[in-house]
Amino acid sequence: MAAAEGKRLVLVRHGETEWSRDGRHTGRTDVPLTRDGEKRARFLVQRLPRLGVEPLRVLSSPRQRAIDTARLAGYGMPEISHLLAELDYGEYEGRTSSDIRSERPGWDLFTDGAPGGESLADAAARCQRLLDDIDPDDGHGDVLLFAHGHILRVFGVTYLGLAPEQARCLALDPAAVSILGHEHWWRAVRLWNSTT
Repeated sequence: MAAAEGKRLVLVRHGETEWSRDGRHTGRTDVPLTRDGEKRARFLVQRLPRLGVEPLRVLSSPRQRAIDTARLAGYGMPEISHLLAELDYGEYEGRTSSDIRSERPGWDLFTDGAPGGESLADAAARCQRLLDDIDPDDGHGDVLLFAHGHILRVFGVTYLGLAPEQARCLALDPAAVSILGHEHWWRAVRLWNSTT
C-alpha cells in the first residue's frame, strides 16, 4: 500500500437539535434531534454513498444525538467512542456565545475556554488518541465518525498537525459531511462542511 493512499476519515456532525439551532453550547447535555435534524440525518442515506463512502468501521460519540444520526443514516448501532464526545463546556453549557460575551466582551472559546470545562489541549489529546487507534496512514477503506461541531473541528486540525486553536477557522453545520484523506503523501482535507 502506498503511503499516499491511506484511509479516508469521514466526519459527520449530528443533525440539528434545538440547542444547536439556537447557538447554545451543547456538550454533555443530551438534547434530541429536531424533526429537521432527523430529516437531514435520513438524507445521509443517499449522500454518503454518492460520496463513495464504504465504511469498514463506524464510530459515534456516546451522545444520543450522534447515535441517532448514525442510525437514521442507515448504519445501525455504531461503535461508541468516548473520545468523540463533544467538548465539556463547564459553566458555559447551554449558553450562547453572545450571552457569554455580554459578561466577557471579546470572549472566544478557542482562546479563552470555558470555566470548569475541558481545555482545547485536552480535547486535542483525545483526538490524537483516536487517531492513534484508527491509524489513518495505514490501510484502505473509510472510517465513519458521527460526533459534534467542536470536537470534529479539533479532530480535523489535529489530523493535519495544526494547533487546536486553528479549529476556529473551520465551520461545521449540522448533518454536514467532511472527508479527511491524503494528497500524495500529505494528510489533506478532501471535503469540508458539505450539506448537499
